[in-house]
Amino acid sequence: MPIVVTLRNVGTAAIVVGLLVTLITLASAGSDRPFVLAALIVLVGIGLRIEAAVRAGAAQQAESRD
Repeated sequence: MPIVVTLRNVGTAAIVVGLLVTLITLASAGSDRPFVLAALIVLVGIGLRIEAAVRAGAAQQAESRD
């Protein structure tokens, strides 16, 4: 179960960092590269959160079988 908490926390941090990159670069709209980086960071964060949810569900099912 600790891996689920770690994945969830890292996923949340990645989403927050991606959104912060977007907010910081909104003031200087000189290039699209920071927005692409921010989008990739957010996607990684969402993927980690989904993986944490799947692992948590699998762990609950395994506990209910025992």
